[in-house]
Amino acid sequence: MISTTFSEDRRLRDFPTIKKHLIGGGFFFMVIVLIGSLLVSTISWMWDDQRLPLSKLVLQGELEYVTALDVQRAFSTLEHVGTFMSQDVDALQDAIEQIPWVSHVSIRKQWPDTVKVFLTEHHAKAIWNGDAMLDDSGQVFDGDLGKLKGERVKLYGPEGTSIEVLQTWQKIDQLFEPLGLTITSLVLNDRRAWQIILDNGIRLELGKESLDERINRFISLYNSLGSDAQRVSYIDLRYDTGAAVGWFPGQESEQESTDDEDR
Repeated sequence: MISTTFSEDRRLRDFPTIKKHLIGGGFFFMVIVLIGSLLVSTISWMWDDQRLPLSKLVLQGELEYVTALDVQRAFSTLEHVGTFMSQDVDALQDAIEQIPWVSHVSIRKQWPDTVKVFLTEHHAKAIWNGDAMLDDSGQVFDGDLGKLKGERVKLYGPEGTSIEVLQTWQKIDQLFEPLGLTITSLVLNDRRAWQIILDNGIRLELGKESLDERINRFISLYNSLGSDAQRVSYIDLRYDTGAAVGWFPGQESEQESTDDEDR
C-alpha cells in the first residue's frame, strides 16, 4: 500500500509538468504549421505568373548598335517572360545571344520585377565575303551592314578561313604604310592564292607563296614607277623575279618577267 500510494502521489505531482509540456509542444506544432502554411502561400503567390512579372529592363554596357528595343524584341520571341521566381535566366540569355551584334551577355534578376542585362558588342574589324563581318578575333557575325559606322577593309575567303585571312591582313597592311597606301580588299580564293586591292585602285596578284617577299618586290617597283604609278591597273607578282604591270586602257602594257610558276 505504501508503494502504491507513493506512485500515485508522484504522478499527481508530475501532472502539471506533463500538461505544461503538452501545451508547449502543441503550441510549437501550431507555430510550425502556421509558418509552413505562410511559406507555402508566399511561394505559391510568388510563382504565380500574375504576381511579380518581370516588367522592367535595365540595359548596361558600351553599346553602339544594340538598343533596348532589340533586347525587348529578343524577349518577345520567348513563349512568355515569367516572374522573378519562375523565369529561367538561361532562357533570357539564349534569346539575347540571337541578336547579331551581341558578343557576350550577362543577366541577373533584381527584386521584385527587374531584369538587368550587361552586353558586350562585337567590334566589327572587317567586312567578310560582302555580307557579314568579322570581329577582332576573326569570328563571323551577321550584323546589319547598313548600320556600320565608318569604313572597314573587305576580306574574302572560303568557309573556315576567316581567322587566317584576318591575321594575314593585320600582318601585311603595315607593309604598305611607308608608301602611304592601305589595303581596301584582301582575297584568298579557292585555289589558296592571294589578291590585294589598294586604296589607289591597283590590284596585286600575289599567288600562293612568298607573300612578304612579293609585297616587298611590289614596294621596290612602286617606288621606281614614280608618277607613272597612277596609270597602273594591276601588277602581277606571281613570278620568281620581276612582275607584270597592267596599265589602264590606252596605256602600253609592260611585262618585266614571264617566269610564272604560281598561278
